[in-house]
Amino acid sequence: MNETGRDLRLARDLRLAGALVAVADTLDDSFSLPAYLQRFADQCVAVLGADAAGILLVGADAQVSIVTSSDPRGRIRGLLEIQHQGGPCLDACASGEAVPPTRLAGLEAAERWPHLTERALHDGMTMTCAVPLRRGETLIGALNLFCNGRPEHHRIPLELAQLLADAAAIGLVHRQMYENCGALTRQLQSALSSRIRIEQAKGLLAERWGVKVDAAFTALRAHARRTRRPIDAIAQEVIDGLIDDAALEPDRPSRW
Repeated sequence: MNETGRDLRLARDLRLAGALVAVADTLDDSFSLPAYLQRFADQCVAVLGADAAGILLVGADAQVSIVTSSDPRGRIRGLLEIQHQGGPCLDACASGEAVPPTRLAGLEAAERWPHLTERALHDGMTMTCAVPLRRGETLIGALNLFCNGRPEHHRIPLELAQLLADAAAIGLVHRQMYENCGALTRQLQSALSSRIRIEQAKGLLAERWGVKVDAAFTALRAHARRTRRPIDAIAQEVIDGLIDDAALEPDRPSRW
């Protein structure tokens, strides 16, 4: 291999390495799913040599999101949206298997995806393929590539496309796990803070009234039920001195 060939291969390898690093970066606090998918689609175009890429993402709530590579005219988004009537992206999502490069001007494509084929050819796209976005047995969407018919497009490396799609799926699943852990941590912290407030308010009332803490808690709970407010909010008002004995008097047990 001559020096020019080595330089070209190095440049290609560096693009692939950069794409894989970017795909893995999903745990930053500034993470934005639309921006992440947009970058991923653009990177797929650059690394795989396609003309355009689109991503169909299926959420846990069955909501579908569509993001495409840079496409000022919005053609590629339209090619993904029309696939609810059939297309390689939908096939890859449904089967979990790759759809190999297919000529849109051929009889096979016209029979399988008539609506997509007509629109894609009108928009200048003559070939398409798709790979699923999957993490193990978890299928979260598909990557759809479109080409305008240049000879080199018939050699799009489907295995490399699947590798990029798998890396993106891993990154997205990890992001969801990260967000779930964050939400659980916040819930636990909130529950702990609430418990601490209630314990403090019980202690204050027990000392002020000269009663056991269980009796003070009974008063707090009765007042919260009567006023239909959260008990930790009542506890915070007791701590802050915003609620006096007179307000709690109707809820004090008759025997302490």
